[in-house]
Amino acid sequence: MSYRCSAGAFVLAFALCLTVAGISVTSWAFDETKYPDWKGQWSRAPVAGLKGNPSFDPNKSDGLDQNAPLTSEYQAVLEASVADQRAGGAGLDRDFLCYSPGMPRMMNVYSNMEMVITPDTTYILLGTFRDTRRVFTDGRDWTEEIELSLAGYSIGKWIDEDGDGRYDVLEIETRGFNGPRTLDSMGLPLHADNQTVIKERIYSDKADRNILHDEITLIDNALTQPWTVTKDYHRARQARPRWPESICVENNQHVMIGNEHYMLSFDGFLMPAKKDQSPPDLRYFDKPRK
Repeated sequence: MSYRCSAGAFVLAFALCLTVAGISVTSWAFDETKYPDWKGQWSRAPVAGLKGNPSFDPNKSDGLDQNAPLTSEYQAVLEASVADQRAGGAGLDRDFLCYSPGMPRMMNVYSNMEMVITPDTTYILLGTFRDTRRVFTDGRDWTEEIELSLAGYSIGKWIDEDGDGRYDVLEIETRGFNGPRTLDSMGLPLHADNQTVIKERIYSDKADRNILHDEITLIDNALTQPWTVTKDYHRARQARPRWPESICVENNQHVMIGNEHYMLSFDGFLMPAKKDQSPPDLRYFDKPRK
């Protein structure tokens, strides 16, 4: 009996020390059985018959085929980007320079994704560009000042939809963006004001727990209305999947000088990316001697 009392006193004292130190006892005693099992490696579910690179609406090809609900101004921006790419330029795309694509495009999951759930924060780790999303689920509210970023600032809430005592859905709202950001590699644009609001519902498929759904609603001033799509991810079946390293800058032959896109030739020299392209301004270089 004396041992039990001593142990109980020790646990109480330890909990008090954690509280004084600013560490939440609730966080320390994390009951993971309340949360969905989203462990493992997730990859974008392929959709047959599509052309181009991954798109915002995964059921349609990228660029003009998305039939995005753009305003007339931003429809013209998209068309100009597509035309420039067809001529050999880069259009509005910047991920070829290894810039993070930002939200919501990073949820295209170009290589793989890992979900790490803790009581106060859910981390979404993405293999390409080494992007990390932090979804705060500690009950915080929006503040007037948000540090802007390409990934945005995300506040989440866990939902127990079927009332079985276990969470089924993670609802997320994301604001506070930097730009420029596009929705795909063809340059499908978001508004330059970066006032985007993104709402998500992430949940497991009821028939197959190895399928994860992300229902994304995009609210942006480049759109005439909110745009909702659902992205699907498949979990790797291996107990210990490979996590390949993805280094964007390796063997990257794209070069951006000022506002012009150039290429590097196989032997390492600067070359035009499109027909009749002028060379960059070399005013700060010594002129070649004759």
